[in-house]
Amino acid sequence: MGLLELFILAVGLSMDAFAVSVCKGLSLGKIKGKHMCAAGVWFGGFQALMPLIGYFAGKFFADMITEYDHWIAFILLVFIGGSMVKESFGDEECADSSMDVKTMFMLAVATSIDALAVGVTFAFLKVAIVPAVSFIGIVTFACSAAGVKIGSIFGMKYKSKAELCGGLILILIGLKILLEGVGILGV
Repeated sequence: MGLLELFILAVGLSMDAFAVSVCKGLSLGKIKGKHMCAAGVWFGGFQALMPLIGYFAGKFFADMITEYDHWIAFILLVFIGGSMVKESFGDEECADSSMDVKTMFMLAVATSIDALAVGVTFAFLKVAIVPAVSFIGIVTFACSAAGVKIGSIFGMKYKSKAELCGGLILILIGLKILLEGVGILGV
């Protein structure tokens, strides 16, 4: 997986955290740098941690199913992306203004579950995990911090568009992996 693909994947994964951060910014009203950093650290940290956990879980099974790994990666990414697309058309939800440890922990876990499945995919694709999860964490940090600021300025206007875009990105990456795996696209 190249740097451009990893960047696109990281942006796609960060869209849930971005959407929640926009809600946080909206609910906080007047924000401070500490609000942006807190959202960035929580969401970026978990977006890095979850694929790492998924990677080690997937590594355990990867050697047993290498013949079908591209199908598994495709199915996981399409499922995750499809869920994000579906959510983008659902009712608008918004987080409250609380940024306490319990609230942020629950939101960080909830927005990074899809990254756990991507980590499993990384094991099948034999991705260099430390640079990949570091990059995902940094991109999510930046998107989340920006989301808080954007939310305080623009509100809910872009939340569903961000989820839709992130979902479509994950589906397209899954399709590319499948086409490479079955030999239609050159690796």
